[in-house]
This record gives sequence, C-alpha cells and structure tokens, in this order.
Amino acid sequence: MPPSHATERRQQHLDLPIGIHAAARARDATAHFLHEAKDHGERVSTVTEGDAALVVTELVSNAVRHTTGPCSLDLLLHEGLLDIDVTDTSPAPPEVRPPHMGGTGGWGLILIHRVARAVTVTPAANGGKRVHACLDVDGVDAAAGPDAPPGRS
Repeated sequence: MPPSHATERRQQHLDLPIGIHAAARARDATAHFLHEAKDHGERVSTVTEGDAALVVTELVSNAVRHTTGPCSLDLLLHEGLLDIDVTDTSPAPPEVRPPHMGGTGGWGLILIHRVARAVTVTPAANGGKRVHACLDVDGVDAAAGPDAPPGRS
C-alpha cells in the first residue's frame, strides 16, 4: 500500500545570497526538502520534483535579475500541495513577456503558469513582493488535457 499524504506540515525558509549562485542554492535546497519529505513517507512524484526545480529556478533567477536586494525562498508541503514562495525587495510585479526564440528569456513565467496550480503575487512586509506558486505533489498538472506534455495527467 503506497504511503498517504502525511498530516504533518513540512516547511523550510532560506535566505538567499545576492548573485548568480542564488538560483542553484534554492534549487538544491528544494531538491533536498522534497527528498527528505519522501524519506518520511510523503508521496512526491518525479514530475513534481522537476516542476519544483523549474519554478524555484525561474522565480529566484527573476528576483536576482530584476531587483537589487536579497531574496528568500519558503517551501511548505501540506495536504498534497507544495507552496513555493520567493520574496524579493521590488514591489513591481513580474510581467509575462513574449519569449525570445534566440534563448534570451521570456519563458519563465509562461512555464511557471503551465505547471503550477496557482500563481499569485502579493506585497511583502519588506516593501517588496512575494511570488507564490502552488504545485500538486502527485504531479497532476492543473492545465492537463489531451495536449498535456508526457508525464502529466
């Protein structure tokens, strides 16, 4: 019998360094957080692990690229959901922009909206913003349908 979702809420907070290593540190911390949850009986799909890595990398990269101050990552695993919050120092909300086919950007928010159940932006206590993405830990894609990528149901 597969393990059910634990009733315990798992959470982690990480203050990230300013600079190019922030996204890698956040991605590594997220992978460790999810592996630890699996070791304690949480059901976390490999799809969720990949989606979480994508979301964390994109949100932290955007915070580093578009703000001048530090950022932080908060992870919360509860009731079959993974909440990912990245807080930065800029009050300006992220903007979806047309992607550049030459590889210079524009894909991040499009991909995040594709894999996340919900994406919201709220003001943060530090005067900046908190970007929140919620993922299903079972790998169920909120936008799944007949044209969903492989591995999504």
